[in-house]
Amino acid sequence: MATITAADVNKLRTITGAGMMDCKKALVEAEGDFDLAIENLRKKGQKVAANRSDRESTEGAVIAVVNDAKTSGVVISLNCETDFVGKNESFVKLAQELAALALNFDSKEAFLATDFHGITVAEKLIEQTGVIGEKIEIGSFERLEGPFVGSYIHAGNKIATLVSLSANVAGAEEASRNVAMQAAAMNPIALNEAGVDAAVIEKEIEIAKEQLRAEGKPEAMLENISKGKIQRFYKDNTLVNQDYIKDGSMNVAAYVKSVDANLIVTGFKRAALG
Repeated sequence: MATITAADVNKLRTITGAGMMDCKKALVEAEGDFDLAIENLRKKGQKVAANRSDRESTEGAVIAVVNDAKTSGVVISLNCETDFVGKNESFVKLAQELAALALNFDSKEAFLATDFHGITVAEKLIEQTGVIGEKIEIGSFERLEGPFVGSYIHAGNKIATLVSLSANVAGAEEASRNVAMQAAAMNPIALNEAGVDAAVIEKEIEIAKEQLRAEGKPEAMLENISKGKIQRFYKDNTLVNQDYIKDGSMNVAAYVKSVDANLIVTGFKRAALG
């Protein structure tokens, strides 16, 4: 019978993040073999993950990270089941570590398969499911590249956004953050008119026409009036056409041009919980 010391338990806890009693039990069952104890804890995680596979993980932390050159960024969500866990300091720290690692990958699949302190990211999520007792998974994974990329994380880590601008000019840092804040607050469905799906526009036109018919407008007028309503739809739902939240006298495109006459917004990514 191996002697399990408090130092051994603490060492395993540091390595795995599991609770003290779980670590002690795992070491006792493994007769002091650390590798076997870690494997047993991981198996426990796999069992918990399987039991909770049908649970909804709509809480968590959303983190956006941009590289040092400000030319690419990634936004991910580390999802869990409860707000209590999502606000936990160690959980948020893990989300930040994973987001920094995600900067190196173009796809969620490649990211999940990469090494994270000796195990894959996917295995780490299974391990944490066992440790925490909630379903833990990567929800959103969005990447953005451009001449200048900025980010914004809303207080509480519930929403995060990335915005790309057409050039790295004086004021680009503040401008990109302000536009990223706009995207977080106003939840646009596309960057501009070209980004809106044709099926969405057709549906909006039909809705507008039905509303006009209900108001008693003549059929001959419906086409022109509905076109006006579509322009309003673009204004409300596309990022560059939305009224700028910090100055309603201009839209987002005009705000960016006030920073530099040739500057435009070239893209955005947004991730949110729920």
